[in-house]
Amino acid sequence: MEEKKDIIDLHLLFQKVWQRRKLFYKVWAITFVLAVAWIFPQPRTYETSVMLAPETNGELGGGSLGNLASSFGINIGNMTNNDAIYPLLYPDVISSNDFIVGLFTIPIHTADGELSTDYLTYLVKHQKSSFWSYPSIWLKRMMDNFKSEDERRPIGDASQVDPHRLSMKEERLVKSLRSTIKCAVDKKTDVITINVTDQDPLVCATICDSVRARLQNFIISYRTSKARNDVEYYTRMAAETYQAYEDAVVAYGNFCDTHRNAILQSTQSRQDELANEVQMKFQTYNIISTQLDAAKAKVQERTPAFTILQNATIPAKPAAPKRMIFVLTMLILSTMGTIAYIIMHKRGATHAGEKE
Repeated sequence: MEEKKDIIDLHLLFQKVWQRRKLFYKVWAITFVLAVAWIFPQPRTYETSVMLAPETNGELGGGSLGNLASSFGINIGNMTNNDAIYPLLYPDVISSNDFIVGLFTIPIHTADGELSTDYLTYLVKHQKSSFWSYPSIWLKRMMDNFKSEDERRPIGDASQVDPHRLSMKEERLVKSLRSTIKCAVDKKTDVITINVTDQDPLVCATICDSVRARLQNFIISYRTSKARNDVEYYTRMAAETYQAYEDAVVAYGNFCDTHRNAILQSTQSRQDELANEVQMKFQTYNIISTQLDAAKAKVQERTPAFTILQNATIPAKPAAPKRMIFVLTMLILSTMGTIAYIIMHKRGATHAGEKE
C-alpha cells in the first residue's frame, strides 16, 4: 500500500498566495502600524566603550611558553600572579555594590546642555520612558504601598547611599546599572573592555570614562597596598628613630658642656657611652631611612602602567532600538505567518474535500 506524501507545489502555492494578496495588504498595514506604534515611543539609547591594557607582573607569562598557552586561551601570567584580584575578577569588581554606588556622585551634563546634576539624580528623575511602560510603573508604585516602611524607603542623596544597606528602590537601581555598565576581560591578552549604555550620548561617554578611571585607581590601590603600608610604617619608624637620635645628641652635648674640665675616669666613660649611643642612634636612623627609600621605590615598581587602546567617545548615532530593522523584521514575520496560514487553510480544505 503506497503512503501518501504531502508535496507542496510551489507554482500552485504562488497562485494561491497571489489570489489572497489582499490579505497580505491588510496584514502588512496592521503590522506596520502596530510595529511603529510600539517601537517609535521607545527611548533611544547610546553606547560607547573603552579598551585598556594593564601592565602584568607574570614572569612566566611571556616568551614562547606564554604564546603557546595563549593560543589555547590560557594566560600563564594569571596562574603565576600572586594577586588575589587578577584581571578576570575585574568584571565582578565593577558589578559590586560598592563600585556602582560610588558612581552616584559623578557630576554629569547632558548633550543638550539643559541638565547638570549628579548621576544618581539623573537616573532617578530624568530617565525617559515610553507610554507603554506607564501601566507597569503605576502598578509597581501601587505595590510599594503594601510593603514595609524599610522597603518603601526612598532613594537618598548621592553621598548618603549606603552600599551595605540598600533600600528596595536602590537595589533595583543598582541591578539596572549592572545591565548597562559591563566589563569584559580577554583571557588571552588581559585587555579590559568597558561598555556603557545610556539615553544621553554625553552622559554615556562621561560614565564610561569615569568607570575606566575608577577601575584604574582600584587596581593601582590594590597592587600598591602592601608597599604603601610599608611606606607608612617606615615613615613612622624614621620619625621615631630620628627623634631618638636628636635626643641622644642633645644629651651628649649637655653632658659635654657640664663636664668640660672633668678629669675623672667615670666622667670620661659616661661621655664615651653617650657618644656611642649617638652613633648607634644615627646608624639605626640611617638603616630605617634606607628601608624607607626602598619602600617608596617599591610603590613605584608595583604601580601598574595602563595603555588605553580606545578612549570613550561621544556616540554620534543611537545604538538601540533599531527602528527600521524592527519594523522590517515584523513585516517579514507577518508575511511568513500569513503564508503558513494560507498553507494550513489549503490543507484543511483539501482534507475536507477528500472526506466528502
